Amino acid sequence: MDEFHRIRRLPPYVFETVNRAKAVARNEGADIVDLGMGNPDLPAPAHVLEKMKETLGKSRTDRYSSSKGITGLRRAQAAYYARRFGVKLNPETQIVATLGSKEGFANVAQAITAPGDVVLVPDPSYPIHAFGFLMAGGAVRSVPSEPTPEFFPALERAIAHSIPKPIAVVVCYPSNPTAFVADLDFYKDLVAFAKKHGIFILSDLAYAEVYFDGNPPPSVLQVPGAMDITVEFTSMSKTFSMAGWRMGFAVGNERLISALTRVKSYLDYGAFTPIQVAAAAALSGPEDCIREMRDIYTKRRDVLIDSFGRAGWQVPSPSASMFAWSPIPEPFREMGSVEFSKLLVEKASVAVSPGTGFGERGEGFVRIALVENEQRIRQAARNIRRFLDTGIETLHNVVPLANRR
Repeated sequence: MDEFHRIRRLPPYVFETVNRAKAVARNEGADIVDLGMGNPDLPAPAHVLEKMKETLGKSRTDRYSSSKGITGLRRAQAAYYARRFGVKLNPETQIVATLGSKEGFANVAQAITAPGDVVLVPDPSYPIHAFGFLMAGGAVRSVPSEPTPEFFPALERAIAHSIPKPIAVVVCYPSNPTAFVADLDFYKDLVAFAKKHGIFILSDLAYAEVYFDGNPPPSVLQVPGAMDITVEFTSMSKTFSMAGWRMGFAVGNERLISALTRVKSYLDYGAFTPIQVAAAAALSGPEDCIREMRDIYTKRRDVLIDSFGRAGWQVPSPSASMFAWSPIPEPFREMGSVEFSKLLVEKASVAVSPGTGFGERGEGFVRIALVENEQRIRQAARNIRRFLDTGIETLHNVVPLANRR
């Protein structure tokens, strides 16, 4: 039987290959140190949980909520942007609550994409950045993901060779998976470029608060005039360890927010009201929990870089996000990121995400998530050291590279 049209447009989900390897290993009794999925293991802040409990069962809270987000939540998000970025937002027209930033991205694609429309998407990048537009009937042209001077000539070439002209460019800084961070000068150039070519900017800022070394990432909306062409997505998932709560936001240009709000009004009634009330308390409450989260991830990053380095795997140190983006160790590079990730599960009981799952240019890399405590990260390093010391030629399920054709 033929695949449905939209399903045919989606490639195989490469992460599922590693997930199956994990399931097999666990069924055989292996203790897997899972550094694959970016799923925060920290608890949500106590004052957020208390607000949730306080709201549960109150009058009307079990009824349908507001699709665009309750007023108090949108006001709290506006206050956050004013406090953190110095950006003024109108809660009524420039903010809509989403069921996580992923849902927001997918639905803005539905809202603005006509069949055949082209969108410029970084490669490597988080999968929804591309597949949201593919599912909406659009087409994707890949551009580099690193915010360097070479980024803009690559965009110029992409626009020159795209028919029809692209409607938007996606950016994600701090980046998932690469952990690249953009500065305000880059965003100024990006806004000027987008205005010159008449395209929208779709910015994923989900990791705004997960930064190290005292360098908070900026928002593109800090650039004068960015509001004319930009919508930006943020999330409660990483900042407040509320991933399962599914709470995020889209903010920015009124036309884009209106389009997203209209699409969402046909698809959902918004998050459960007590979740929205608790999310407003998170955004308006004490920020000690955010600093504690940042300190924990900083320590984990430092332990990862040090212990993996001692094990023989030199991992570049990220300056933000909850990920390290690392080249595959040289002896294993030719086998590719999927096979290496499967091998790491089988032989070292460590799970990572294969880079090819984030785009063709992710091949040769893996993403390592800081979602286990320091002791478990050191355990992963010990396992990896034994694995690397074994040598590729002695692994029974690997064809020696010299014999490959």
